Amino acid sequence: MKVDVVVIGAGQAGLSAGFHLARRGFVPVGTGTGEPTFAILDAGSGPGGAWRHRWESLRMSTVNGIFDLPDFPKPPIDPCEPSRDAVPRYFADFEAHSELPIRRPVTVTAVRRVDDDHDGDLRVETSAGTWTARAIINATGTFNNPVLPEYPGHDRFLGRQLHSRDYVDADAFTGQQVGVVGGGISALQQLAEISRVATVHWYTRREPVFLDGDFRPEVEGRETIAKVTADVVAGRPLSSVVSYTGLLWTPYAIDAAGRGALDRRPMFTALEPGGVREADGSFTALDTVLWATGYRADLKHLDPLGLRNELGGIAVDGTRVRDEPRVHLIGFGPSASTVGANRAGRGAAREVARRL
Repeated sequence: MKVDVVVIGAGQAGLSAGFHLARRGFVPVGTGTGEPTFAILDAGSGPGGAWRHRWESLRMSTVNGIFDLPDFPKPPIDPCEPSRDAVPRYFADFEAHSELPIRRPVTVTAVRRVDDDHDGDLRVETSAGTWTARAIINATGTFNNPVLPEYPGHDRFLGRQLHSRDYVDADAFTGQQVGVVGGGISALQQLAEISRVATVHWYTRREPVFLDGDFRPEVEGRETIAKVTADVVAGRPLSSVVSYTGLLWTPYAIDAAGRGALDRRPMFTALEPGGVREADGSFTALDTVLWATGYRADLKHLDPLGLRNELGGIAVDGTRVRDEPRVHLIGFGPSASTVGANRAGRGAAREVARRL
């Protein structure tokens, strides 16, 4: 099927891009009005993006804040409601209100150039057929690309290993010895929960950095965005979110520290059948290792375009890939936050409309 713009992904960034494309006169593909067309392809079976898969015990009171979708304020939300219920419901209401042309579940497997002309079409190969498009706005986030280190002995460990994306709630760990690996926000949240019902050992490569005082968006937020933007513009691979922001002394972190659960250990040197070999040579028995080791941008489907540079990063100016003006990345780098995703969706729609 031929279309002017394909938006890949219907999380916050993709919904924002679709909204602003419609604002600029783009119409759903197949309407036959003669106006430029667009479609949104989403791999999920329903609205909500990655929020559909957040762990069951993550409540709205402990998420880092959800910025409103364009021209669609959030209704009052019970702070005790699971985020995996509240946010997808809000996204679903926005989709119905905006009448966006979302097709799901459709997984994009590859994007290729039809020819060498940068003004030509791109071929979008999907689980539901092939599309040709004049521009791509990619909004696939990170959830489907978890980082799972292959640590020495990982294949010999007889206990359970899982990534934080597969975490549901703490009950499954009751009475166990659990190793939590990672120094990010998810690691801290899940460690705080699990430590209430199990014995937890916390491992990170570097000493976690906790910020003194409250996080001030007008100061620390701007500084973080500036650092991430500098890496993106330079084409450097992006680091973890917490490496830019540090950790906050949230109520759950303070509670966990008070219970002695934040006694951080340096990374173990190897996994063994019954546990891990510590950095000092001692042995710790473990039943489970939870790899809260973060995510990377989910961009494998763009690999045929050869966008990565010698550093392994993708240089981006604003939202546009520097070496491929037909491709925009949103919800990426400095626009990975919900407010950043909104702005990036608007910016990408503006640039695509200008170019086409």
